Amino acid sequence: MTASRRRTHVVGDLPLDSGEVLEDVRVSWQSWGRLNEARDNAVLVLHALTGDSHVVGERGPDQPTPGWWPGLIGPGAPLDTDEYFVIAPAVLGGCRGTTGPSSIAPDGRPYGSSFPQITIRDQVRAEAKLADALGIRTFALVVGGSVGGMRSLEWAVSYPGRVRRCVVLAAGAAATADQIAWSVPQLHAIRLDPHFHGGDYYPGPGPRQGLELARQIAHTTYRCAEELALRFGRDAQEGEDPLRGGRYAVQSYLEHHGRKLARRFDANSYLVLTDAMNSHDVGRGRGGVEAALRRITAELTVGVVSSDRLFPPADGELVATSPACRELAVIDSPYGHDAFLVETEQVFGIIGRALRSAPVPRANRPLRAVAAWSREPEADPVPVGRVVVPSPAAY
Repeated sequence: MTASRRRTHVVGDLPLDSGEVLEDVRVSWQSWGRLNEARDNAVLVLHALTGDSHVVGERGPDQPTPGWWPGLIGPGAPLDTDEYFVIAPAVLGGCRGTTGPSSIAPDGRPYGSSFPQITIRDQVRAEAKLADALGIRTFALVVGGSVGGMRSLEWAVSYPGRVRRCVVLAAGAAATADQIAWSVPQLHAIRLDPHFHGGDYYPGPGPRQGLELARQIAHTTYRCAEELALRFGRDAQEGEDPLRGGRYAVQSYLEHHGRKLARRFDANSYLVLTDAMNSHDVGRGRGGVEAALRRITAELTVGVVSSDRLFPPADGELVATSPACRELAVIDSPYGHDAFLVETEQVFGIIGRALRSAPVPRANRPLRAVAAWSREPEADPVPVGRVVVPSPAAY
């Protein structure tokens, strides 16, 4: 199943939470299936921090990575294109076609340091304007993981009449002090790179080393300590001796992921998107988180990862206190936060159950805690360290 070509739509001026207005915003997106005559079969899939609109499909000339949720979309798939019209936009502030710091500003130059601060709520407003342009008034389902889960939740709170079902995976109602603390050295690593130039480094390569280091720090939080110990232990990288200036296997692994991201991602976008994640709070201006969660009218499903140390299960359990929540699902996995990408069988099961759920009067809605069963995933084609486990293609 291949996606439509990547398309871009100008959604116009976008008022931001900061009070600024971002002019002539463009949103890039891909889609699968057909929108029916009633325009009520649309599904919105929202990617994580450095992902993009390429949910499924092979890499190509304009696509550096294969789809990040392979098997999710297509005929007979969990998001069955014989039934649903699936749309995936690239996030505002990113670097995959939607307006971001590397885009051309009204003055004819890349925004760079002049790109305004944005929030998760701003990103959702841009997605809502795209839905308006496509004639989609209501989504049968909005689903996302991690930062995409933040946006899924914000959709359900901001536009309760436009979302019938909502799946929030490995995300919380507001960024925590711990999550912000992990991001601070990442932001410093980029800004202290001598090639950052205050954010105005275009058309040069920019702060690649700073971005690589930021990704290494972040990737540490995407996995859990137990998995790293099992996978790498204290092993040296093959052919190297740490006592003679060589590297440990886990060090080589992190450096690989840092280089991998720096080849395909813009450092300014990393800063903007991380700041947006840090500002996430569905309760801001709404009387707090509890009051915001009461606004949800969609059938809400929450998925948490048993070993997630970036978004611990308690974060999702708080979201699940919403009266709209139908299921609190536990993704049982040793792979930490990345399990929402790795454990596709469990995740797709959660999405499938959400789609099959029939609307229930709010007073009768039960909250079910479901521990999803775990399976041994397929091997990574490039083994690193002791234990071979899959690494998500794009996160």
